Amino acid sequence: MPEADLRATGAPSAATLARPDIFRSPGPPVASDVVQRPIPLGERFYNNGGLRKLVVLALLACIWQGYAVYLGNGLLFPTFTDTVAALVSDFADGSLPSHIWVSLQVLLVGYTAGVMLAAILTGLAIATRIGTDVLEILTAMFNPLPAIALLPLAMIWFGLGEASLVFVIIQSVVWATALNTYSGFRAVSPTLRMIGHNYGLGQFGYITKILIPAAFPSILSGLKIAWAFAWRTLIASELVFGVSAGSGGLGWFIYEAKNSLDIPSVFAGLLTIICIGLLVENLIFRIVEHRTVRRWGQQT
Repeated sequence: MPEADLRATGAPSAATLARPDIFRSPGPPVASDVVQRPIPLGERFYNNGGLRKLVVLALLACIWQGYAVYLGNGLLFPTFTDTVAALVSDFADGSLPSHIWVSLQVLLVGYTAGVMLAAILTGLAIATRIGTDVLEILTAMFNPLPAIALLPLAMIWFGLGEASLVFVIIQSVVWATALNTYSGFRAVSPTLRMIGHNYGLGQFGYITKILIPAAFPSILSGLKIAWAFAWRTLIASELVFGVSAGSGGLGWFIYEAKNSLDIPSVFAGLLTIICIGLLVENLIFRIVEHRTVRRWGQQT
């Protein structure tokens, strides 16, 4: 509508509708509540997982000490302080470190061989249908079988040396690792699988670049379970093989201490087994977990 007609109708003109510029100077700062506050000491302590675990361990040690004092029979149940004293003494004379080193050497060989065999079986299961059937049948057959039950056969086949110990450790490692790895592979989303195929990856690249990173939480869980199985199978096997062949592992150390009625040293050997388990779980596997699945955003 022309401007003359707008004036005739009484409507405001464009100049009248123009909004004037307004400039305001900043005023004095307004007091407000503090957004950040220091975290209380109790809350910081509660948020630290390492400190919480140390408190739990300290409570368990106090319960141990209190029950042993109440029982009052060092031959049946020594106190925590007596056990620690025996542990320090056995470390000082070099007997306990030598037994630990023998056990860890055998464990490392058996654990590595079991993981490699599990990787081969799982790779065949992913690559072929026949491999899948073989892995499922073997896992169903041998996974429920306790590795310690193969000790008589191991003694017949491999004699009373380290080869028999390695054999039963492999039995305890391979099926737990293969089962968790294969389950993790099967749980990989179809979207990631299609991405791998669209990039034209070969079978090896498809497994190493798509399946393994996506399934690594399950793989890591399998490795943890296999480690626990291998560690306790090794100690139980050394208790048997140590009687026959004089194997120098931790199991043999406990057996010798029991025969000499050195019960604090028996408990010191058991405490060493527990400490090694805690160290591997909370140091080695925790570092691997932080540098892989947590960094990749697969765990919180």
